[in-house]
Amino acid sequence: MEWFLIFVSVAVVWLASLCKILHSSFYPNQSPFLNNNAGSIQKKNVLLVIAHPDDESMFFSPTINQLTSRGHNVHILCMSTDGIGDVRKEELYRASAILKLPLQQVTALDHPDFQDGFGKVWNSNKLAKIVEKKIFAHAIDMVYQSLFHNLQVATPHHQSIWKIITFDNYGVSGHCNHRDVHQGVRRFILDTSKRYIEAWELVSSNIVRKYSGPIDIWLSFWSVKGEMHCLVNEHPLRSYAAMSQHLSQWVWFRKLFVSFSSYTYVNTLRKINNGQVL
Repeated sequence: MEWFLIFVSVAVVWLASLCKILHSSFYPNQSPFLNNNAGSIQKKNVLLVIAHPDDESMFFSPTINQLTSRGHNVHILCMSTDGIGDVRKEELYRASAILKLPLQQVTALDHPDFQDGFGKVWNSNKLAKIVEKKIFAHAIDMVYQSLFHNLQVATPHHQSIWKIITFDNYGVSGHCNHRDVHQGVRRFILDTSKRYIEAWELVSSNIVRKYSGPIDIWLSFWSVKGEMHCLVNEHPLRSYAAMSQHLSQWVWFRKLFVSFSSYTYVNTLRKINNGQVL
């Protein structure tokens, strides 16, 4: 009887949390993460830097759905294709289409120095150069094109011209490639002389929260402090559908992960300041 009551209690909280998420999809609020420093809303271009195809669906879909549903342009830079380039690229493109991302805004690399696997260290300096090239190729969040050639004309009202999103130093699962991507973005932030760049990292949670599903939205909102923002996934079924496009990875434990992982339902982003967490 005691275990039954616990099960019922958890089920009720789970359903209440899911209802909260679905309610958000009908009455979406504008997250402060999407505002500029003056508090006004502008359409933004955002670069999401990931390690592997399927990272976008497994970990970052709440952020992607929040941004795309409000008309912001999300670019994906995927550093590796896991050694089966054409297959994984096609899967990434199909998943991106489900997530409402134009294919021309999705780049998947098959670089010999960035191959998937534990024990394969990715060079942070090379990765930083690739991020830099991508930033300037697409002018990420370039609100005023004149700033691309003459950044010193910017005023405080037009601060935070570029946004980059990636993993934090643990990389959700502790995967070395996730952590290397974080280090590469951090290196780029340290090396760049441009003040008009924002970098944000996806906060890793402990294993209990990681598999608490939609229940984690309450803990996420409660834990937000300082330069942090909590983004709820307004389209969790879209995230599941996107992950299902990665057929080479769509095995039973990943199906369970997408169903029960808190990263399907909420993302907590934390700002990186000059390569250091605030």
